Amino acid sequence: MGQLKILYFAWVRERIGRDEETLPRPPAGATVAQLLDQLAATSAGHAEAFADRARLRAALDQSFVPLDTPVGEARELAIFPPVTGG
Repeated sequence: MGQLKILYFAWVRERIGRDEETLPRPPAGATVAQLLDQLAATSAGHAEAFADRARLRAALDQSFVPLDTPVGEARELAIFPPVTGG
């Protein structure tokens, strides 16, 4: 089935307490949002980081995607806050 590497950035990383983890790839058709639901149940830090989905962005294999995108055969999922210019 393969593995999915999940990378966390900025305050998401701080709340979870790690910068990455590796999980079995979710079942076919599972979306990024469904995976976040699963992860939110694993710890208080995950739950806090994923509580407000409007404050999260995702990338599968380094391509930005909406949270309702199926994970598919991606090898890497990055979760981060919106990027702002400055």
